[in-house]
Amino acid sequence: MGDAEELLDRIEALESRLSEAKGQITRRFIGQERVVDLTLSALLCGGHALLVGLPGLGKTRLVETLSTVMGLDGKRVQFTPDLMPADILGSEVLETGADGGRTFKFIEGPIFCQLLMADEINRASPRTQSALLQAMQEREVTVSGETRVLGAPFHVLATQNPIEQEGTYPLPEAQLDRFLVRVDVGYPDRDTEREILLSTTGEEDARSENVFTAQELIEAQGLLRRMPVGESVMENILDLVRAFRPEEADASEAVRENVAWGPGPRAAQALMLTVRARALLQGRLAPNASDVVAMAEPVLKHRMALSYAALARGESLEALIEAQIALNPGLQAAA
Repeated sequence: MGDAEELLDRIEALESRLSEAKGQITRRFIGQERVVDLTLSALLCGGHALLVGLPGLGKTRLVETLSTVMGLDGKRVQFTPDLMPADILGSEVLETGADGGRTFKFIEGPIFCQLLMADEINRASPRTQSALLQAMQEREVTVSGETRVLGAPFHVLATQNPIEQEGTYPLPEAQLDRFLVRVDVGYPDRDTEREILLSTTGEEDARSENVFTAQELIEAQGLLRRMPVGESVMENILDLVRAFRPEEADASEAVRENVAWGPGPRAAQALMLTVRARALLQGRLAPNASDVVAMAEPVLKHRMALSYAALARGESLEALIEAQIALNPGLQAAA
């Protein structure tokens, strides 16, 4: 069997496993297939996700279910203004031995896991938020001058309330850029909410079963990076990302007038990975233009900002992304 045939067989097998995993996730997180797909995409790509939505929409339930289904050691941290970096990373304590000798012993914090849920991440001070920066990028932390490697795989799924801003600290741009995707969690439709009522207010809550192991997820992440991406899809990604940089010579008038700063190369990398994940979750073996369109907002929205003048005029990033897609000949048909 050739390498191409072997790759095809492995991708098809992974597609089947992912379909089973989605079925287990939706037993507890009912409806909102797009939210499930985006969050699963982040895990398949080896990245982190920022879940933005009002309280009570199931964000915590989704993360807990993902931890079970994907076979990951998950831990949760409730971020508050008085949370300190040591509460996340861990600290050294002085320990007295049986012989009376004293030595320092490192007590690991909750970050030493495979899936960290950072609940209401914007409620912590910038000092505590910065404790995640090295962890999210390098998958390691430095405590008391010693570098310690985190679990493998390592993912951060953070939640944020978009409405309540009193007593919060907005995430810095450098940290936002470390989230592979931003997942906006909205209200369910009426039929979905009816199903939620029936499922969660009975004698027993629905349970999800394990489908993956941590090692199998790592292997899936490696396989995802071997999926082929056509030249046209790559050009669409480059065109779209570069179109939102106001300093580019061929930037549109709307971008020059409304965008304060645009996405960097990490946005193109994120799109290159997530279009593969979406294609796989949709049952296809290679991404196309429709995947670029679908992943544009989750990947780009938190990686650029409107100018103050644009905010005053009531402009939105969603509308700007949609308009830019419409201007791209390669994406028009897929939009």
